[in-house]
Amino acid sequence: MPPIASPATVSAAPGSSGASPATVSAAPGSSGASPLAPATAPHAAAAIAKAPTKTPVAQASASIVPPPQPARREVAPTVAAVPPAPALDLKSLETRLRETKAIGVMTKLTLKNQVDDLLATFRMYYQGKLKTSLVELRRSYDLLVLKVLALLQDADPPLASAIAMSRETIWGVLADPVKFATV
Repeated sequence: MPPIASPATVSAAPGSSGASPATVSAAPGSSGASPLAPATAPHAAAAIAKAPTKTPVAQASASIVPPPQPARREVAPTVAAVPPAPALDLKSLETRLRETKAIGVMTKLTLKNQVDDLLATFRMYYQGKLKTSLVELRRSYDLLVLKVLALLQDADPPLASAIAMSRETIWGVLADPVKFATV
């Protein structure tokens, strides 16, 4: 009865990394010689030593190299130049405020009185009759403009936008004594 061959495990030579152990078993009907006989051992060790050191997953990922990406060119979106809305002068502002349906009659009267009071304050300031500063007048002007914008923003957005855009232009007229004299 021939001896039953048991599987033997041959490990890789020292210094090789990641090589998996190879299993060598004797073929049935062999003479019972050890699978690690001097004649076969160098071949098995040489085969294991020549085995690649990367795992199959590492080999697959290393062999798949993405194609080079072309250089990206950032293209700025083209925006058509929209001319800014012309600034409202005081007369057209007054006309548009009278015509808007966003503000009730009583509120319009209240706003007209507040504008008249502000203009009277500017007149007194330029005549030297009022001891205040231009900074305080600017604060009063800003508060009045914000009040008007709050009244218009939901019901008449185009007029509110026009007033917001004209805010500095109107202030320029009010803050300059020469321009203010023409009002």
